[in-house]
Amino acid sequence: MKVLVIGAGNMGLTYAEGMANSPLLTKHKLRIFDTDPKKIETLKQQSQFHVYDTLDDCLPKSDLVFIAVKPYHSADLFKIMTPMLNDDQIFVSLMAGVTIETIQQQLGKSKVVRTMPNLPAQVGKGVTSYTASKSVSRVELLMVRNLLDTTGTSIHVNTEKFIDASTGISGSGPAYVFYFMQSMLDAALKMGFSAYDSKVLVSNTFEGAIELFNQNDMSPKSWIEKVASKGGTTQAAIDSMDDNNVKQLIQDAAYAAFDRAVELGKK
Repeated sequence: MKVLVIGAGNMGLTYAEGMANSPLLTKHKLRIFDTDPKKIETLKQQSQFHVYDTLDDCLPKSDLVFIAVKPYHSADLFKIMTPMLNDDQIFVSLMAGVTIETIQQQLGKSKVVRTMPNLPAQVGKGVTSYTASKSVSRVELLMVRNLLDTTGTSIHVNTEKFIDASTGISGSGPAYVFYFMQSMLDAALKMGFSAYDSKVLVSNTFEGAIELFNQNDMSPKSWIEKVASKGGTTQAAIDSMDDNNVKQLIQDAAYAAFDRAVELGKK
């Protein structure tokens, strides 16, 4: 199986490194294409890749093609790709907001998998939701899933609606966590902690809470009730967030990302 990644930006390179370092690609090195000369030189120093700066040399004989360019570059890219394609190739999109139908129409090919990756894939903790066109077989989809899992875990969803919804939860979700972390860091600094101590307090608190959640069957609400005793300090913080409608604001933010993903798909 010959795998090509088009685009060596954050997501493209993350998935390329995950797949290239896995035992799934034993016969052929992963192929990666980019147009940035500096990036190409950097990539050539990594032995796990075959690096290309022209699609003619790598695209026609690739079996599985990951497309990881900015959505607004996709139309121009597809025009260049189209003459080089064959009907057996599978195209996996890592682009937000570009629908399966759009990719099929612009490439003139039927086998398309659409995904929604997220940033923690860079540290092997990503979650990628994915769905596929009907012409992708179960065997082919399993192959794609195994490759996606090299950067964390993957979730199959039935329709593209859930890809857009995943954008609002997992795709954009790390930014919500970082936003909350930054707020806590700012509060710690304001209380007089050093920058180093503030980072330790906040990062370890998040890491510990996630570990507790993952190792038990309790819901977040149950954990809150366990920690927040009546009249205590934690309850004072929770009451403040409830009074300021923080829960609804977070839900509104997730839906804003969801709605934007749907809007992008219509353009």
